[in-house]
Amino acid sequence: MCTTGKVIKCKAAIAWEPSKPLSIEEIEVAPPKAHEVRIKIISSGICGSDKSALNQIIQTNFPVILGHEAIGVVESIGAGVTVVKPGDKVIPLFVPQCGSCRACNGRQSNICKKFEFAFGAQSGLMDDGTSRFTCKGKPIYHYASTSTFTEYTVVSDICVAKVDDRAPIEVCLIGCGFATGYGAAVNTAMVTKGSTCAVFGLGGVGFSAIVGCKDAGASRIIGVGTHKDKYPKALQLGATECINPKDYDKPIHEVICEMTNGGVDFAIECAGRTETMMTALQCTYCGNGVAVVLGVASPKDTLCLHPGLLITGRSLKGSIFGGYKGSDLPKLVLDYMNKKFNLDHMVSTKLPLERINEAFELLSSGTGVRSIVVY
Repeated sequence: MCTTGKVIKCKAAIAWEPSKPLSIEEIEVAPPKAHEVRIKIISSGICGSDKSALNQIIQTNFPVILGHEAIGVVESIGAGVTVVKPGDKVIPLFVPQCGSCRACNGRQSNICKKFEFAFGAQSGLMDDGTSRFTCKGKPIYHYASTSTFTEYTVVSDICVAKVDDRAPIEVCLIGCGFATGYGAAVNTAMVTKGSTCAVFGLGGVGFSAIVGCKDAGASRIIGVGTHKDKYPKALQLGATECINPKDYDKPIHEVICEMTNGGVDFAIECAGRTETMMTALQCTYCGNGVAVVLGVASPKDTLCLHPGLLITGRSLKGSIFGGYKGSDLPKLVLDYMNKKFNLDHMVSTKLPLERINEAFELLSSGTGVRSIVVY
């Protein structure tokens, strides 16, 4: 039955209020308006940023449909859409690409002027100031321009990337976690051949950063984390050793500096904790070390440092989505399909939408790496 131009009823996981379990509900998804795309979601990863939004570390409006790491198929398009057509396999983009701003017209940045997280509070609404989701007669907010914890979603046509039609369900992780970690190493840090690296946080993003460091030719990669059950996987992916800060009676940055003749060349922080961000900077070599911050911290958190840490030659950089633009994703997907890299390291559990709260519990406990909801 053709659904073009019609309201679609489907299941979605709704966060009615902060810090509470999601509720599986029947929702109504309106047809796409001009320059909008309605997508049938195939799979969606459960990312730490979704948990941060649920717990209000990332500010969002409630009730809301979370989720931003997915792959799906275009069900229908609104007037004026030329970038995709019905039937195309796509990845929704939480970092838009408008194609006309300073960032989109150059290679120096991927932070499009339409990226709400960077340039203002997230409205949770489409460009016309309304939502495409309704449940029990109430409008439901969108999240991160994507909202993928639903069988159908509606996004702007600047928030979608067409990918290979053969792409499997695991490719949803390129929509955030893998690209974020891998790109932090190869694009933001620009890890060099023969260099030494430290990666803080051994989850899916940290594992992906390790893969990026290895592919860039790093000779020594130190994984730093407190969950020792993740060490074998980190070593398998390219870490040369793993250390637990709890095993030492001195600050871990001092331990790393002693291990590496004064500090690593590159440090990547994937944990989202300000104290770990400082540690990452402090463990780099004073002459030329580069620390990259990509973990999400609370809006109340601040990073206080002495300028001496920087004027002696270190650099502190930030990274969102690994520096990738939406237009980079088709090649990343092809690279995966051509076995340039593997995504198996990220997938620990596959669950139906009805069990999404179990995935959040696994995330909170640090068990496993990444859960994928399969629709």
